Amino acid sequence: MAPAQTVQTHHDDEGEKGVFDRLRAVAISSQALGFIMIIAFETWLPPGQVRPAQAMVLALMLFAALFVALARRYRRNRRLKGREE
Repeated sequence: MAPAQTVQTHHDDEGEKGVFDRLRAVAISSQALGFIMIIAFETWLPPGQVRPAQAMVLALMLFAALFVALARRYRRNRRLKGREE
């Protein structure tokens, strides 16, 4: 039987294995909540209000994704700048 191989994960924010990544959790939870809301609006809202509400949720989901991407880039650049000094 071959020995088990250990796979190391790469974390852009902290550089350590096993560190909880808050930005990743925010990204996943915001997207999941957005998709749930988009689907739920079909059930809860009157027919004329569904599409505008879904469009608003989609815009908020895109804003959250952009925020997470910018925050991740800022953290990476700050970490790289700290290594250079």
